[in-house]
Amino acid sequence: LELSPFLTSAKHEVNCLTDFLGECEEQLQALKKLQKTERGLLYGVPISLKDTYDCKGHDSTCGLAQFLEKPAAKDGVIVEVLKAQGAIPFVKTNIPQTLFSFYCSNPIYGQTLHPLNLKKTPGGSSGGEGVILAQRGSILGMGTDSAGSIRVPASFCGVCEGPAWYINSYPLTSVLGEVAKLAGPMARDVESLALCLRALLSEDMHRLDPTVPFMPFREEVYSSNQLLRIGYCESDGFTQPTPSMARAMRLTSRLLQDAGHQVGSQTGEHAGLGHSWRERNEGDIVDPCVKTTVNLLRLPGPLKGFLARILKYIVSVDLRWGRHSGGEKPREKKDSEWGPEYKQEFIAKWRSLDLDVLLTPVLAPAFFTGYSNMTLDVSSYSSPYNVLNFPAGVVPVTTVTLQDEEELAFYKGYYKDTSDKCFREAVQGSIGLPVAVQCVALPWEEELCLRFMKEVETLAKNHREPE
Repeated sequence: LELSPFLTSAKHEVNCLTDFLGECEEQLQALKKLQKTERGLLYGVPISLKDTYDCKGHDSTCGLAQFLEKPAAKDGVIVEVLKAQGAIPFVKTNIPQTLFSFYCSNPIYGQTLHPLNLKKTPGGSSGGEGVILAQRGSILGMGTDSAGSIRVPASFCGVCEGPAWYINSYPLTSVLGEVAKLAGPMARDVESLALCLRALLSEDMHRLDPTVPFMPFREEVYSSNQLLRIGYCESDGFTQPTPSMARAMRLTSRLLQDAGHQVGSQTGEHAGLGHSWRERNEGDIVDPCVKTTVNLLRLPGPLKGFLARILKYIVSVDLRWGRHSGGEKPREKKDSEWGPEYKQEFIAKWRSLDLDVLLTPVLAPAFFTGYSNMTLDVSSYSSPYNVLNFPAGVVPVTTVTLQDEEELAFYKGYYKDTSDKCFREAVQGSIGLPVAVQCVALPWEEELCLRFMKEVETLAKNHREPE
């Protein structure tokens, strides 16, 4: 296996790697000695890992200098499970400092660039994973998701993601607390995601971490051909979708309806995140991609609240059957409102609509480098499902067209403020870049989410768009 040419390209052109796991050669030789009955579901599959995953003898820095030269004493649980299933971790990939950015840069490893346009970012925080998969340098990757940290890079780079799921003992150098404990696979197709989830839901996971219940992958749900009742949310009323995002949604809806599925519409949700991670930056070198956010979070509470009210509001909670106009004045939500009661209310409304799954936009297309830190509020299409702990995955369905680019010139946003202006500028110049949609299901319905993603993927691949 000759890795040198690829590693050189990955390091110097797009800079997506942070570490090469040299022990992978030894692991490969050990796997070759196994009998067929001893081989796991991922036998011989090379897998890339986001920098945050603990691998014995290697750093997991989170892009922070304070974690350099502090190698992990042992593999994390997920890495152990992957190895037990025959996977071969061979590289670790780059991330933004503290993980909380749609940029992908840190003072240790530098900046990662988009493989299709070196003036663009691959997204964050699993940006390195998005790049290596888009370049076909890895078959399967593992990322983590805090507010879209897997879904946004997957969308920007044109690969599949998800669904991310909660791991109780997942050893992450975390800067976002419990919300950061969402691990998920990334790949170039949905079937590879399903294979990875089968492996992760094996008895090995429960054996290595008894706090994670043994829940075998439900093949009957994933392989079902039953028609779906699909909720449709083209806009959350907070971040106006770009022309390419809206077109991707309409295209996917039409393809699903033509296939016999029932597609309705309702409003979306927004969740503002950003509580505890600033403490990790105190006394450390701060990368430019998160400097503005860090400075804002250092402000006194009353002033920060005042600025927050001026800069942006948060969309209302209502989930109903019927399109949201985006014209209503949203209200701020207190942290307590995102508690268990709200989650149950959301689920009750979902069930009252008799939905199987939900189709929403996901952030697209990729930003120019330098804009990502000014557009963190556009995580409104991804962050709510982290807070609610709903499985959500991303499937690329189209690319930005000349018409999309021309329509973008008239983009104003719902608030017509500086944030909306920056967002429009950041996504310009993206003809040919990928555009995806997001597939969402209820908690513990990962197989249904994957089944929905597979349907979208199949329909999109079989669809020929006009020249």
